[in-house]
Formats: sequence, C-alpha cells, structure tokens
Amino acid sequence: MTIWIALAFFLFAAVPAFAQLEGVIDLHVHSAPDSGPRSIDAIEIARIAKRHGMRALLFKNHYTSTSPIAYLVSQTVPGIEAYGGIALNRSVGGINPAAVEHMAKTTGGLGRVVWMPTFDSEHYHHTVTPNRGFVPISRDGKLLPEVQQVLSLMADLDLALATGHSAPDESLLLIQAARQSGINRIIVTHPLLPEISMSIDLQREAAALGAFLEYPIAMALPTTKLTIEQFAQAIRDVGPQHVILTSDLGQVLNPIHTDGLVAFLAQLRAQGFSQDELDHMTKLNPATVLKRASAM
Repeated sequence: MTIWIALAFFLFAAVPAFAQLEGVIDLHVHSAPDSGPRSIDAIEIARIAKRHGMRALLFKNHYTSTSPIAYLVSQTVPGIEAYGGIALNRSVGGINPAAVEHMAKTTGGLGRVVWMPTFDSEHYHHTVTPNRGFVPISRDGKLLPEVQQVLSLMADLDLALATGHSAPDESLLLIQAARQSGINRIIVTHPLLPEISMSIDLQREAAALGAFLEYPIAMALPTTKLTIEQFAQAIRDVGPQHVILTSDLGQVLNPIHTDGLVAFLAQLRAQGFSQDELDHMTKLNPATVLKRASAM
C-alpha cells in the first residue's frame, strides 16, 4: 500500500457524516512561515479551522516565537482564537529569560506557552541525533539555575509550561519545580513518542502532580508504528481527564490539521470513547491550558 493510499484510507474510511470540530482547540499547530517545509500557512489553516467551527489554535515553531504569527492571524481571521509561544532551543538563546519575556509582551498578548528545548534538548542529543549545540536543563538530577529562573519569570507572566523533548525524569522535575514556582498549567509534550517513551506509570505520576499529557494524533498516522488500539489504551490507562489531544500536523505529505482531527476523533468514537470524554480532551483541558490564571 502506497503512502498516498494509506493516508487516503486514514482520512476517509469510516468517518461518519456527523463528525464535527465545533469548539475544538488544537494546541500543537505547525504551519508556514517556518524555516522548514510546511504544507499550509497559518492564515489558511486558521480560515479552514474557522469553517469547521474550531475555537482556537496554538501555533508552534521549534526555532522562533509564534506570538507575532498569532497576532497577525487574529487580525486577519476574526472568529477564531489564535495563540503563540516559544520553544527554548538554541536559535532563541536556549534557556533565555529575555526571549520568554519578549514573547509574552508581543503585541496582542497572545503568547501563552513556553516549551522547554525540543530538537535541541539534551535528551535528543543522547538518544536521537548528536547535537553539539544541545540545550541542557538539568545536571545530576537537578534543574539548572537558569531553568528555575525562567520558571519564576513564567509564573510572573502567567504562562503555561510544556516539557518539550525532555527525558521522562526531567519532565517530572520540571512539573514539580513549575508547581513550586506557581505555574499550574503544565503539559507533558507527546510522552508516547518513541523518542520520549515516558512509561504509563510515570505519566500517571505526572498527572497526579497536576500536568496534562499531550497525545498528538500525528502519532497514529498510518506511517507510524502506534496503532489506534494502542493509542486508545494509553488514554484509558492515564484517564481522559488528564489527556489533551492535539494534531501536531502541518508537515508536507501529512493531512492538514482539520482533516486529521476529524478522522481521528471518528476512530476514537469507534473505540468506544464518549462525546463527553472527547470534549474533555479536545475542548475543556486545552481551554484550561490557555486560560489566564486571573480569569480562572
């Protein structure tokens, strides 16, 4: 089966006509402009998402702040919320408080999330691709002082934390330190990804500490090794009340975000998940991450 046939099957097989994205929030949206190839730009995906009735998109870029993109989208496509953030990779100075502060103060105040290092993480350096420019966040089982400084600043700026491509034990350190700093909106970034491989037991521990577990639907594409049955079982093991479903789409050759979400939610319905459970994972939990503490 070619990749095109597989993708077509994934997108259209057994998707009920009533499948809708009304009110859905996607917290992991890749799009152009980017320094790597993307299948769609931010304005166009916002227009499509609006037509589907989606509530909000959080734009992610591994190498630059997306707060400016979120502002331009909000001005160009009224009727859907757009948000941005920053990933603390080498291109923004690594664990850089100044970069975080300027992201948060960008026109519109739409910066909401800080990701710890992703492709420049020390964990990826050791387990995926050697990277002399990796950005460490811990040493000898303790977070570095500069990470603690950024967490304190994030608490002052009312920003949410995402753990990025950190090692599982580092993610737990981050969650604990974030809570101690006053950050209560925390996401463990795609713990099911093979390169992360956070065990279900550790995911439950993260959930008990108050973090959400992000499960991107991109991991269940036909080109990956994670089956829908495995995906569904992980959700049940952790509990839908602790899970956020995102797309993590926008790559060339993959379906666009809305097509992927429609098809995947239909598959989860076929796996027995109720609409209430799906709403928790795609609407309520993501809204909690984006909501300012002052509005809670």
